[in-house]
Amino acid sequence: MKIGLVSPYDWSYPGGVQDHIAHLAAELRSRGNTVRILTPATGSRARQVEYGVYKLGWAAPVRVNGSIARVAVAPDWRGRIRSLLRRQEFDVLHLHEPLASALPLTMLHLMGMTDTIYVGTFHAWARRSLTSTSDWAYYSAKPLLGRYFKRIHGRIAVSPAAAEFVSRFFPGEYRIIPNGVDLGRFNEGVAPLAQYTQSGDDRFNIVFLGRLEQRKGLKYLLRAIPIIRQHYPNTRFLIGGDGPQRVGFQTYAAQAGWRDVIFLGRVPAEQLPSLYATADVFCAPNTGGESQGIVLLEAMASGRAVVASDIPGFRSVIRHQRDGLLVAPKNHEQLAWAVCHLLDDENERRRLATAARERAREFGWEHIADQVLDYYRELRAEHAAIWRPQIARQPAAAIQALD
Repeated sequence: MKIGLVSPYDWSYPGGVQDHIAHLAAELRSRGNTVRILTPATGSRARQVEYGVYKLGWAAPVRVNGSIARVAVAPDWRGRIRSLLRRQEFDVLHLHEPLASALPLTMLHLMGMTDTIYVGTFHAWARRSLTSTSDWAYYSAKPLLGRYFKRIHGRIAVSPAAAEFVSRFFPGEYRIIPNGVDLGRFNEGVAPLAQYTQSGDDRFNIVFLGRLEQRKGLKYLLRAIPIIRQHYPNTRFLIGGDGPQRVGFQTYAAQAGWRDVIFLGRVPAEQLPSLYATADVFCAPNTGGESQGIVLLEAMASGRAVVASDIPGFRSVIRHQRDGLLVAPKNHEQLAWAVCHLLDDENERRRLATAARERAREFGWEHIADQVLDYYRELRAEHAAIWRPQIARQPAAAIQALD
């Protein structure tokens, strides 16, 4: 098949949806499909030539769901996009967050009577509140977006939480196909960061990774440190990530005199597997707004014992006490006691780490891509049964116009 994967987010900035698209594209190509990525891009990367990537327009930062997303915006893409779609003749056009930015909406607007299948994947989750940016955006724009939603032939949600969220505004059938994890990159055979695992170093390493913003919940891990160190003073906390709260968190740790709370800043992609491998316990104290939890999958695939918040998106990955521990969000005491429990019991850490690896294999990208391809084929078969008889009934002139 010839497949177009459409990103609503800036290709020049790393993010979960962009990673999802890149991995899906690689897996689909490995199966003999032709894949093109259509995306906005800014800065120097917008001018770089990348195989199979069409860079359309630019993006701007928008606050969404407690975070910052760089979404596609442009005054007029219709002519360029119309020409591109005519040249490419996609069998499937797969729009990620199809109602979230100008690029996928433009493609839906230009959708004509062709046999291209339009598939939408919904990634987001937000609390049920009109104070939520995501809730308010869908609620206020529902009359406009509803007609575009109806044009999508097949709808995917990355988790039950994501399906529940979008269904509040746009009821329909959603196929649950989760985010995947690169098992070749994240696995138990990766070497840890040498500077934190030297011979004779008896410290436990507690690792956090995420953007340093409110919904990632780092402050609850910091509040848990005194309780953890009361029982296990030989702990080191490695904080990976950057964001608007970094300076405040670093000041807080410095004033507390915590030398072994180390802020690593943004961790280069090539070092991420080693960071996970360094962890004795991986912590994800997020407060909400996660549709699934890619960092959980990466930590689990790396064979780490995980303590995470008991939020809807994370429950689709971790099964409490089977392949990780879930604690009440925003509860630093529960977080501290869960970490202490794992530090106290090496056998339990190993049991959860082994179970986590097995669980992560279910989310390997090869399995996810198979599910996506099966869905494409199913939709094409359904669409052909409807579309071809319609074409057969058209006058000759109309058929020539379609050609």
